[in-house]
Amino acid sequence: MPIVRRSAAEILKRRGRIDRKRVRATTDREIGAQIASDPDTAPILDEEWFKTARLVTPQPKVPVSIRVDRDVLEWFKARGPRYQSRMNAVLKAYVAAHGTTGNAGKGPNP
Repeated sequence: MPIVRRSAAEILKRRGRIDRKRVRATTDREIGAQIASDPDTAPILDEEWFKTARLVTPQPKVPVSIRVDRDVLEWFKARGPRYQSRMNAVLKAYVAAHGTTGNAGKGPNP
């Protein structure tokens, strides 16, 4: 099925309309193919999936006080709420790019 671009006005005009004829004409095989080709489709949760699945609980965050330059703090805060989570994500990406946390103190300084 080709991607069709529509303006906001067209979308509002068509809101609530369903092409019932096209929906009824779509076969189960076509629906399956559409699902398989969608990269955002969640995996099928069958018996095999549950046999191999494992529960992963996130590690709790550790409260810490650090000193950062005012301009750095203002930059993160200017991007909205949850600035501390974004700062954590940046630090986490840095750690991932420079090795595991088990190498603390063994690598070069920034």
